[in-house]
Amino acid sequence: MLNRALFNKMLSDCSRQKVSLLVGARRVGKTELLLKIKEHFSTDCIWLNGEDEDTELILKERTVANYTRLLMGKKLLIIDEAQYIPDIGRKVKLMIDEIKPLHIIITGSSSFDLQQTAGEPLVGRTLTNIMYPVAQMELAATENTLQTKQNLADRLIFGSYPEILSISSIMEKQQYLKELVNTYLLKDILAFEDIRNPQKMKDLLMLLALQVGKEVSLEELGRNLGISKNTVERYLDLLSKVFVIYKRGAIVKTFVRKL
Repeated sequence: MLNRALFNKMLSDCSRQKVSLLVGARRVGKTELLLKIKEHFSTDCIWLNGEDEDTELILKERTVANYTRLLMGKKLLIIDEAQYIPDIGRKVKLMIDEIKPLHIIITGSSSFDLQQTAGEPLVGRTLTNIMYPVAQMELAATENTLQTKQNLADRLIFGSYPEILSISSIMEKQQYLKELVNTYLLKDILAFEDIRNPQKMKDLLMLLALQVGKEVSLEELGRNLGISKNTVERYLDLLSKVFVIYKRGAIVKTFVRKL
């Protein structure tokens, strides 16, 4: 397993009476990072999965007494995929304010709920961490300069998702990325927003991929796609919230992650 750059920072933060938000695109290794942090706490940690209905039931009663029973003797609470839990922000706020010592880590694959819904009640209590696909500085510990040069072209084409790095066949890499797009690319957007034409979203990404690192014109994108400038702007905003693209500067400059 690669040593991720966020590991030491987040492990150090666990000594603080704070809530760590870990966000990032799907399949970049958030769960694996948390499992490694959990190992350092052994029985002092409790792990909950927001997609499990039992987790919702356990946290439903928003009282100090309920959360004290749940967290008795624990120093770390991890809630994976926390965006699926109703009113998660207020529940976590009550825990971090009333139960000491405690550190809470909540994760999600989009910023819709974690940085907005959860973020409001947690103002002043959070430490936000964004996890990206594997960076070269993380790979440098496992390869020399020659290997980096030999792998450069492949990484520019296929990107650096953790699982991609372990696949040797080009066909398998292509299949993995196609599956990633079809399974996850629009999952968060479609779950939270009313997108009438998902194909337009994919077409927009195709156009952006041809302009990586360059300034883009909303009007030009709209003309090419047959949609309004406002719709283009909305789509770009949604894509940035699920970490598919990143905006830079006052004029829209877009960097598209390798998919």
